[in-house]
Amino acid sequence: MSEPTAAPPSEATARKSQIQVLVNGQKVILEEPEATGAEIKAAAIAAGVPIQPDFVLSEVLPSGKQKIVPDDRKIHLKDGDEFWAIPGDDNS
Repeated sequence: MSEPTAAPPSEATARKSQIQVLVNGQKVILEEPEATGAEIKAAAIAAGVPIQPDFVLSEVLPSGKQKIVPDDRKIHLKDGDEFWAIPGDDNS
């Protein structure tokens, strides 16, 4: 006799790979453990965070300092990572 399975492996795998981060204090779910700054902003916009694709994204470090995440740089994500996205200042 074979035992029933709770969920197909592909579905279970998809759930395990989801990463929950915060962008501007709002929960955002990402499907992969690595993403570029642009991908994080796109996921945040899709989740309803009121930001624009041209905003500057910063990762909040454990020390409380912020580190800019360029649109084209892929970073490793873990549950609970926090980011801030703010309008860029073009008046330099």
